[in-house]
Amino acid sequence: MNTQDLALFVRTADCGSITAAAQALDMSTAAASAAVKRLEKQLNSTLFIRSTRQLRLTTEGEHFLLHCRKALDTLAAGQASMEALQGRIAGEVRISAPSDLGRNLLLPWIDDIMDEHPDLRLHLIIGDSLADFYHDRIDLALRYGRPNDSSMVAFNIANVERIICASPSYLSRFGMPLTPADLADHNCLLYHLNDRPFDLWEFETKSPTGTTGEREPEQFKIRVKSNRCCNDGDLVHRWALAGKGIANKSRLDVNHDLAAGRLVKLLPDYHSPQKELNLLCPSRSQVTPTVLLLRDMLRDKFKQMLG
Repeated sequence: MNTQDLALFVRTADCGSITAAAQALDMSTAAASAAVKRLEKQLNSTLFIRSTRQLRLTTEGEHFLLHCRKALDTLAAGQASMEALQGRIAGEVRISAPSDLGRNLLLPWIDDIMDEHPDLRLHLIIGDSLADFYHDRIDLALRYGRPNDSSMVAFNIANVERIICASPSYLSRFGMPLTPADLADHNCLLYHLNDRPFDLWEFETKSPTGTTGEREPEQFKIRVKSNRCCNDGDLVHRWALAGKGIANKSRLDVNHDLAAGRLVKLLPDYHSPQKELNLLCPSRSQVTPTVLLLRDMLRDKFKQMLG
């Protein structure tokens, strides 16, 4: 069987459309349709039930899809293994990253690694929504927090604190909040994910206990309000720089702005809980030398940033 036909079959199943699959694989719809028919003839089975509006897998198609995915993964792993034996970092890797981090940090780092490894092809998918590893053909995803799927491989890249910050121009107009409760009197810039606004901000402080002077952390949450909300973290970052309100951002996103004085860290006596930044891979079999190279590069870059 032609491996390109198999890849097209998987892509069609994920997209639910031959036309969409063809566009994703940069081929004509006619060629894609012919490939599916060729595969069905070889298998002597109908893989899809077709109608004018939708395309869905038959029982035979669902069964074959499981084996097809495994076969393609095995071939990809074999190719990566051969390239590793030859000392090459090569092939295509599709990586998903949050909007702010991807645009403002990852892009120049990708340039560096691709200059060093010219046989490597990287496809970067930017966005704050969680990517679907199968539907979007994602090989790696850089995301905050642990994955819900225990079958995924999660490489810890960094533990990152959240920073409450605002521009000097905003603070000159509206004043400096001294406690988290003061945020109720300020415009707090929000982003939303899956139609859910993140308007409940978490804080941690320490209060004296006992007679020894030791301090234990106290955790609490504050509901904030805003006249601006967006599903793109990079736009929230830009609003903060423009003096439109107070932002709750990852230190990775605002580190350079804090150092340059474009943003000011607020509430120094309070901390937001750290979040894990992980590099996610769908399965152990897909952990290639290229994946390990990207993991080590990211760890080193973030360690230099965070100190």
